[in-house]
Amino acid sequence: MMIGRNATADSYFILLGFARWPRLEVGLFVVILIFYLMTLMGNLFIIVLSHLDTRLHTPMYFFLSNLSFLDLCYTTSSIPQLLVNLWGPEKTISYAGCMVQLYFVLALGTTECVLLVVMSYDRYVAVCRPLHYNVLMHPRFCRLLAVTSWASGFAASALHSSFTFWVPLCGHHKVDHFFCEVPALLRLSCVDTRANELTLMVMSAIFIVVPLTLILTSYGAIARVVLRMPSTAGLQKVFGTCGAHLLVVSLFFIPVMCIYLQPPTEKSQERSKFISLFYTVVTPSLNPLIYTLRNKDVRGAVRRLLGAEIRR
Repeated sequence: MMIGRNATADSYFILLGFARWPRLEVGLFVVILIFYLMTLMGNLFIIVLSHLDTRLHTPMYFFLSNLSFLDLCYTTSSIPQLLVNLWGPEKTISYAGCMVQLYFVLALGTTECVLLVVMSYDRYVAVCRPLHYNVLMHPRFCRLLAVTSWASGFAASALHSSFTFWVPLCGHHKVDHFFCEVPALLRLSCVDTRANELTLMVMSAIFIVVPLTLILTSYGAIARVVLRMPSTAGLQKVFGTCGAHLLVVSLFFIPVMCIYLQPPTEKSQERSKFISLFYTVVTPSLNPLIYTLRNKDVRGAVRRLLGAEIRR
C-alpha cells in the first residue's frame, strides 16, 4: 500500500521531535518562542523600512526584503507546529498538514539557496562593475531574478515532495523529527529507498553545491578587486555589505550541508534535529541583526523615519 493511502486512512503522523528529552521540552519551547518572535519582528522591520524609505529602493534592499519575507515564511512553515508539540502532550500532524509542510519547507529552503546566489551577483556587480551597475541591475531585471528564485524553489519542491509521498509505508507513522523532512519520512518506508536517497543527493548537489560554488566564485572576484582598492573608506564599505552577506551564507549553507550532503544514519538522526533547529530557528532571527547592526544606510533610514514622525 502506498504512503498516501496508508496515511490517509489514519489521517496523521506523530512528530517525535525531542520527546526523548521531556525535561528539555519546556526550556526549548521558551527559547524557540523567543527566537521566533525575534524573527518576526526583525524581518518585518526590514521589509517595512525598505518600503517606506525611498533611499533604500535599491537592488540590494529589494533582494534583502525578499530574503526577509522568505525567512518569515520559512520559519512559519515549521516553528508554530513545533511550539504546539513542545507545549502539549499531543505531537501529531495531519497527513495533509505534513504534505503541505514538507512542500513549503523544501520550496522555501531551495528558494533561499537561489536567492543568496542572486544577492552575491548583486554585490559582484556593485563592486566589480560599478559604472554599469544601474544598467545591469535594472529594476525589471531584479524582479525577474527574484521571480526566478521563487519559481525554481517551488518547482523543485513540487517534483521532490511528490516522489517522497509516493513511497510505500511500513504501517507506522512515527516521524523521528520535529517537522516533516524528507530523510525522516523515507525512514518510514518498508522498501528500498536508495532511488529516493539518490534523488535527494542530486537535488542537494544542484541547489546547494552549485549555488555555493557560484557564491564563492563571485566573492573570489570581489576579493581581487578589493585588494587593489587604495581607499580605506571604500574597503570598509565593501566589507560592511559583503561581509554581512557572507556571514548569512555561512549560517545557512553549513548546517544545510551537514543535513543533506551526508548519507542518513541512525546515529546522525539526533544530531540532525539540533542542526535543523539552528537553520530553521536561529539563522532567520540573526539575519536582520547581521544586516542592520553595522549598516549606515539602515541606521540613517531609521533616523529619517523617526525624525519624520516627530515632526508630525
